[in-house]
Amino acid sequence: MRCLYCMPDAEYTWLPHESILTFEEIARLVRVFAGVGVTDVRLTGGEPLLRRDLPSLVALLRRERRLTDLSLTTNGILLSEAAAPLRQAGLDRVTVSLDTLRPERLVRLARSARHRDILAGIAAARRAGLDPVKINTVLVRGFNDDELEDLIAFARAEGVEVRFIEYMDVGGATRWTADDVVTRQEILEVLSRSFGTIVSLERASEDDDRSRPPADRFRLPDGYTFGVIASVTAPFCDGCDRSRLTADGTWFTCLYAEEGVNLREPLRSGAPDEEIAALISDVWRGRADRGAEERRGLVERSALYQIAGAGGPHREMHTRGG
Repeated sequence: MRCLYCMPDAEYTWLPHESILTFEEIARLVRVFAGVGVTDVRLTGGEPLLRRDLPSLVALLRRERRLTDLSLTTNGILLSEAAAPLRQAGLDRVTVSLDTLRPERLVRLARSARHRDILAGIAAARRAGLDPVKINTVLVRGFNDDELEDLIAFARAEGVEVRFIEYMDVGGATRWTADDVVTRQEILEVLSRSFGTIVSLERASEDDDRSRPPADRFRLPDGYTFGVIASVTAPFCDGCDRSRLTADGTWFTCLYAEEGVNLREPLRSGAPDEEIAALISDVWRGRADRGAEERRGLVERSALYQIAGAGGPHREMHTRGG
């Protein structure tokens, strides 16, 4: 898939194959991260199911007893066959990107006609016992913002939770404009007109030791819950405890960060775990990332990178992990 909010139209750059971390290297870094306090790991992409024998990586990560949550985000195309092996290997839950219920729109959005495979993947994930199964929908004005009610109805019928995401100006979203963003306020207004009074469910308190999820959750009158990730209009930088490790070992402490930390170099040069852990701890303690908040404050806000500057592989969401 080549989603318009994730990759440029044509000029994208793949990571060199020799730079990609092995499963053992990934597992070692996860062990180091767990040693400095990380408890939740999510496999994402790009598309993680393109990585051959992914259940073997899940099994390796599951050996790390300090991890309390191991999840996956996928476009769902390959999930129908992978769901059961992943669950057997120890995967806890899965999130599937589903931006439209209309196959012809998927072709326009992602240059893929495999809409039926995505739906089959969602069903297979539920059968395999992955729990919860969630759906992520990036809303783009004039493209899929007329499907809010239909997506709620689909998610309710399938027994999954849908999360609507404001269209973000990151990486390969080189056509982004502020006018394309369907805001959280608009989403709630549309759904309240259709379903009635919507109740906001409070986030975990800041004193809670659990990770604070990026989604604000809401409940419809019939009890169905859904989420909204308002990264554009209501950034959550102050409570963000997430970071991203790319497939080639570059560590980013913010989705908007210009530069990352190369963890592959010390890993492959023989540095002991303690040295890598100290590097991670020093960077994390000193981070001052407020990328989304800074972007919100711009008077003239446009795409983070224009097409001419989006070719660097670490700038694009298919590499950095959207």
